[in-house]
Amino acid sequence: MGPSGAGKSTLLHILGMHDHGWRGEYFLGEAAVHHLKPKERATLRNEQMGFVFQQYHLLDDLTVYENLDIPLSYRRYSKSERAALVADMLDRFQIVGKKDLYPRQLSGGQQQLVGVARAIIAEPKLLLADEPTGNLDARTGEGVIDLFRQLHREGMTLLIVTHEARVSHAATRVLVLRDGTLHADGSEAMETE
Repeated sequence: MGPSGAGKSTLLHILGMHDHGWRGEYFLGEAAVHHLKPKERATLRNEQMGFVFQQYHLLDDLTVYENLDIPLSYRRYSKSERAALVADMLDRFQIVGKKDLYPRQLSGGQQQLVGVARAIIAEPKLLLADEPTGNLDARTGEGVIDLFRQLHREGMTLLIVTHEARVSHAATRVLVLRDGTLHADGSEAMETE
């Protein structure tokens, strides 16, 4: 958490290996990311990370079904396994009836749900989420928070950028950024906001 301009989204893009204009050391598990070549970083990102973007980043020319299938294409799944995983996500997020629609035919909340489903479909080890409930109504947002809790219990690491107290209260750890620097760690920092 932190005020606008604190560096939260920048941190997500560095951790997600989208931003390469940084210095220092970065280890993801045993991988020394700072020593990896761009192609090696892309492989690591595609195999171990999922992303929920604030602006959705769905591919406009692909249907909901095809948008969900994209992350699976980077991994070694058969066509039938991919179809089963996509069907499961469509059912889990109650968007089966939207599978043949294009992003422009969906509401903002529906696009966000598709973005969350796409991020977790391949069961990444690390999920990076930038304001994942920002465009959702309260009930749907609570459903996403519950899903994140379940994923965490199952062993997934989640790093969530949010301004919403209900999301931060669901976290097991809260980090506060100010001016690009980790200012505090823990709930006592939240009280000073």
